Parts: sequence; structure tokens; C-alpha cells
Amino acid sequence: MLMEQQRKQIVEYGKRLITSGLTKGTGGNISIYDPELDLMAISPSGIDYFETLPEDVVVTKLSGEIVDSERKPSSELDMHRIYYMRRPDIRSVVHTHSPFSTTMATLRWDLPASNYYIAIAGGKEVRCAEYASFGTWELAESTFKAMEDRYACFLANHGLLAASYDLPNAFSIAEETERMAEVYWRAKSVGNPVILDDAEVAFMLEKFKSYGQK
Repeated sequence: MLMEQQRKQIVEYGKRLITSGLTKGTGGNISIYDPELDLMAISPSGIDYFETLPEDVVVTKLSGEIVDSERKPSSELDMHRIYYMRRPDIRSVVHTHSPFSTTMATLRWDLPASNYYIAIAGGKEVRCAEYASFGTWELAESTFKAMEDRYACFLANHGLLAASYDLPNAFSIAEETERMAEVYWRAKSVGNPVILDDAEVAFMLEKFKSYGQK
């Protein structure tokens, strides 16, 4: 099977979208890009994550042309492939409908540096992209702009997008961004969250370059 390991990984992490509370139903999508094959694998459209099989995961060219699978790819195909076309540091993209991130996105708020873990997303805030209809190239461009020099952004009135050099890290960024959005929302509900200054955020960005196992 073409891109067998990547397709199995997408099936595994698709289930984790549900069990981690990052989405419900068939919402959200996941992809992985293989630069050696110059192909991407992406979750199929509208199939229950616990019923999705590796062969249901769709393999496409960056043009969007389907190479392997009888299934229809995620409606957000463009929002994934734009990163593989333009961001060589990104090899996996995770899109969620997680509740607190979506709340922030519905308010069209950026997430400020209220927590030092903001550095995992690559900057001093998680920006909210300008609104565009789902499944459009316009949305892909909007998120790409919002995620410039970053690894996460909100999609206005929609959800969260996270990306990294592999799927485990992209998923971790999605989880941590959702956690920070929840803490910020709870703090703002009872007071005024204290925001870390730019110097501290810059220090955290340096520290996170050597964080974890590379």
C-alpha cells in the first residue's frame, strides 16, 4: 500500500482527535507529507474516525490529484497542501474543532502569551485568520498568512489549525493550544489575564528550540 505507515498513523491519530476531545463526529482532518515521494496522505471526508481504515486514507499529489484510494479526500485538502507547497519545515497538519479554540475563533480573538507554552506554537501569540468559507483556496491562503512564522492559528468562526515536522508534534501543538485557550478563557471569565512580556516570550522561544526529543 502506498504510504502505508503514514496512512496507519493518520488512522491512529484520527481516533485520538475524538478521545482527546479535540473534535466531535467527523469534524477535523489530518495529513502527512512525504517529500521523497512528493505525495501527501490525508484523512477521508465524512467517515467516522473509528471506522476509518488505512486504505480509506487518501494519497494525493500536491496538485490535489488523487493517486491512491477510492475515497474522497477531506474537504480541507487545499488548507493542507498549501503548507507542503510553501513551508519546507512542515510535514504534517492537524485541523480540529476543539471547543475553547473554536470559542476564541468565533470571537475572532488572538491568543496572547498568557502561558509560557505559547512558544510551542512558535511566537508571542496564536493569531486568528480572517474568515473564509470552509474547503476553499481562500481559506487556505487566510490560514497561511495567519500562521506565518508560527505553527498554529485559529480559523475565524471555525476551529484550530496546527502543523509541525511530523504528526506527533503537530498533534501536540493542537492539544497544547487548546489547553492554553481554555486556561485563557477561564482566567478572562474572572479577571484580566496577565500577559508575559516580549523578552520572556523570546527567552521561551529559545528554550523550546531544545525542548523534548528531536
